[in-house]
Amino acid sequence: MKRILLYSSFLIFQFSFQDVVAQTPWTLERCIDYAVEHNISIERYRLQLEQREVQLNTARHQRLPDLNVSVGENLSFGRGLTADNTYTNTNTSSTSFSVGTSVPLFTGFQIPNQVKLNQLNLEAATYDLERAKNDVRVQVAQQFVQVLYDMEILEVARRQISIDSAQTARLQALLDVGRTSQAELSQQQATLAQSRLTATQAQNNLQLALLNLSQLLELETPDGFTIEAPSNLPQLGEAAVPEVEATPSWAKLEGALLTRPEIQAEQLRLKATENSIAIAKSGLYPSLSFSAGLGTNYYTTSGYKADPFGKQLKNNFSQYLGLNLSIPIFNRFQTRNSIRSAKLDRVNQQLQLDQTHKQLYKEVQQAYYNTVAAQAKLTSSVEARRASEDAFRLMQAKYEQGKATSTEFNEARANMLKAESDLTQARYEFLYQRALLQFYYGEPLHF
Repeated sequence: MKRILLYSSFLIFQFSFQDVVAQTPWTLERCIDYAVEHNISIERYRLQLEQREVQLNTARHQRLPDLNVSVGENLSFGRGLTADNTYTNTNTSSTSFSVGTSVPLFTGFQIPNQVKLNQLNLEAATYDLERAKNDVRVQVAQQFVQVLYDMEILEVARRQISIDSAQTARLQALLDVGRTSQAELSQQQATLAQSRLTATQAQNNLQLALLNLSQLLELETPDGFTIEAPSNLPQLGEAAVPEVEATPSWAKLEGALLTRPEIQAEQLRLKATENSIAIAKSGLYPSLSFSAGLGTNYYTTSGYKADPFGKQLKNNFSQYLGLNLSIPIFNRFQTRNSIRSAKLDRVNQQLQLDQTHKQLYKEVQQAYYNTVAAQAKLTSSVEARRASEDAFRLMQAKYEQGKATSTEFNEARANMLKAESDLTQARYEFLYQRALLQFYYGEPLHF
């Protein structure tokens, strides 16, 4: 009964804690930290890192002696050797006990090279884990920006509903006093309905974006999940657009790329190929090992009297020491081909390093030029939004004075709405591209 109460209390506390966590707005930093801690793909890389640690531990312990204990029981039927050193048809049985150990003294430098190889693989796995974290950080930042964008688009749609509702109420009042037609009011009501539909679609897009972000965070449900916009977002695009360096500092960028985990991991793997070649060459050297052991046995023959069990174990007790030298002469070219294969792996790993470096450099170049393009797009969108707002205000004044038709008014309103949406898209595209470029320079992801 106590266990049931404790378990129930734990479940209630857990669900209550999850509700509190879900209802608290999430910042970008919190989303990234949580995703890095709980993302499944990152957990798999953590497991690979632990596997590399186990492999290194195994390689280090190859220097230690082994120890084996064996117990055997043999039964023989038919013609066999008796205690009188004669052969007769009888049944015999023997019980043996032995303890043995062996120590590798020289293995052609295979063990130290194997240890070094596993050390390098462990370091490479550490960088692989960091690369996976960086990938998740970028994905979370990208989806976080998408949520911010959908949130602002929803606000734009709601402001448009407010404008259309005010115009609908105005036309209703004019219709009541006979200063406008029912057709004019119906057209405005249709426009209001379309604005509400647009807002509904924006709300659905926002919910899907929140769902995608919550799935990246490995949250069980997006219910109650909200994000907190960075404080500098409302000002971006309202005043001067932040500048981007006209000419990228490629030398600085090249230095930053060399510290990226992708490059570090491939460089370590290239270094590890030298140890793989050395391990393959160890097959050319002789190997030397030391062995020692203890043993005894108990023997009986059917129809013959045997000494007692304890006495036989004492009388048959033996010890041995030995040195084993193995000199390779010919093994069907297996060692030669292993060396050739290891050298080909080194060439392939060098190509992999070059490809990773070029791919990363290409991504950085794209990030820079995308940031420059996003900056230009943001500047143009700010000007277009300002012009469309002025045009809408003028058209709204003319429409309220009866000097413009509803078609002209709705066209000006649509142009302003499009300019507002374009500005929102340009703002968040610039935020993301600039943050991504700074991330390649080695800075944390932030807006």
